[in-house]
Amino acid sequence: MPKKIRLSIPDRIFMFCVYFFLFLAMLLVIYPLIFIISASFSEPSNVLTGKVWLLPVDFSLFSYQAVFKNKQILSGYFNSAWYTVVGTAISVALTIMAAFPLSRKGFYGKNVFMGLFLFTMLFSGGLIPTYLLLKNIGMINTRWAIVIPNAIAVWLVIIARTFFQQNVPEELYEAAEIDGCDDFRFLIKMVLPLSGPIVAVIALNYAVWIWNGYYDALIYLTDQKKYPLQIILRDILILNRVDINTVSDLESSMRKQGLAVVLKYSLIVVASAPLLVVYPFLQKYFVKGILIGSVKG
Repeated sequence: MPKKIRLSIPDRIFMFCVYFFLFLAMLLVIYPLIFIISASFSEPSNVLTGKVWLLPVDFSLFSYQAVFKNKQILSGYFNSAWYTVVGTAISVALTIMAAFPLSRKGFYGKNVFMGLFLFTMLFSGGLIPTYLLLKNIGMINTRWAIVIPNAIAVWLVIIARTFFQQNVPEELYEAAEIDGCDDFRFLIKMVLPLSGPIVAVIALNYAVWIWNGYYDALIYLTDQKKYPLQIILRDILILNRVDINTVSDLESSMRKQGLAVVLKYSLIVVASAPLLVVYPFLQKYFVKGILIGSVKG
């Protein structure tokens, strides 16, 4: 059995302080989450009167029933799911197709293209020219206005390029070329099976970005039927635009006010649940891919 190193008294005091402050930081992060979940499962009157502070009081699914009875919320949930799935698929495909050729030593002019990519990280056309461009090509008030204009994140292209450079040997490409394998088949058959971690990193980053995004929808969409969930969540949480009559037929104004409060917490849970469910399955790939792909050399 390996012997444990005995810490000196100053080291023990230091470690105690580290764990103590980490514990406080954990409480600061976890308590709001626990409170939101507990409030969403509590009776509205108890939340309104401040009886809920840690665990649910008078467990109730009333707020979730109200959420899923609201057609606008369901429509926003569907729209966000559509934008996330389609947008992530497009963004991952474009990012890989941009990063792979930039990682190849024999690609002529790759430094010029990389410079153009980096230029877009520092300078952009601005909001008004971008809006006019999308208007001229007929994208305003369409679903494609959410997933196409920001389909590529340059910093993810850089991470993916570095990953390909470090994990796809040049000898493998030369052997495949001798066997008559073209570049596209080499990418599909050999590179992607070796690049599971970085693909997971790219997909998760784009999915979180698109799911939480609301600014593009606020600018480019005018049809409320195409609004993502975050726009509806913004209207309820920040602007307090919620029509209680559309979610349930309540008998007392007190209960309506309580529902309006609890509805905010249940909406936060509903909006965050998909990413919280997916993240644990991608965490190991996320950590591995972001560390390998971020090493520059």
